[in-house]
Amino acid sequence: MTRYIGVAGASRPEAGLLAQAERLGRLLAEAGAVVVCGGGFGVMEAVCRGARSADGTTVGLLPGSDRREGNPHLSVALPTGLGQGRNLLLVRASDAMVAVGGGFGTLSELALALRTGVPVIGLATWSLSLEGRPVDAFPVAEDADTAARLALEAARSRVADPGRTSLGGHG
Repeated sequence: MTRYIGVAGASRPEAGLLAQAERLGRLLAEAGAVVVCGGGFGVMEAVCRGARSADGTTVGLLPGSDRREGNPHLSVALPTGLGQGRNLLLVRASDAMVAVGGGFGTLSELALALRTGVPVIGLATWSLSLEGRPVDAFPVAEDADTAARLALEAARSRVADPGRTSLGGHG
């Protein structure tokens, strides 16, 4: 069964994160996963470039109404016209998510994924705390190889459990 791995991340990340995102996309595609993202630039473009370099499929859920606004490495560009509301679509379309760096948009995707039971893997992204104490809400990977492995394992487990499909909700 094909796994859909969502990738959220910064539109203007540091160069090291771009290299990690590109490697992540390649590894996911080599494993047969479809990469789903917001379709824009920065981390999203890098992960798509990596996936396409391995003949993978990339899907961009664009915030605007014009599919030409997507990055050039998308296999499928879907204009939603929903602005940041498309973050929920990204989460719901994903069997697991990887957050690579990111700003408040990525933070909202992390929160939506955690709230709806979509497994999250962090890669140089947000950490969470409650009342000043760290919260281990999701595993944090040191590199793209680990992030890809953890995301694929989480997606396999989730897809294998019919009560937790990518369209079902928990929380």
